Amino acid sequence: MQASIFIARLLGPLIVVVAIALFSKPAMFRTMLQEFIGSPIWLYFAGFAGFLAGMAVILTHNVWAADWRVIITLFGWFSVVRALISILQPQWIAAAGNVILQRREIFFAAAAVNLIVGLVLSYFGYSA
Repeated sequence: MQASIFIARLLGPLIVVVAIALFSKPAMFRTMLQEFIGSPIWLYFAGFAGFLAGMAVILTHNVWAADWRVIITLFGWFSVVRALISILQPQWIAAAGNVILQRREIFFAAAAVNLIVGLVLSYFGYSA
């Protein structure tokens, strides 16, 4: 449980801050996304960093319990899968990025999901 609380305290506020930034500066993040998906080196680097981070979460917290801790485990596995796609099939990430750029509602829905996940993790991390 200590690992769950630590990771929730670490990731929760970070995800909340990112979500708030996405809501408050959407034009800036859309520009960053355009530059990111147009750069093979950034796609590879994001895959490399995401793989390391996801594996760190999985190796310390592969908990499949029917409670809030599964969010952390899913976060780790999602990070690893997304990272592998970034490394092995970067054109898929670029295509998804283009869809996000074309459809503003997807961008804001992703920000809303981030906000909710970040708040849930922060709540359980800091109320424990």
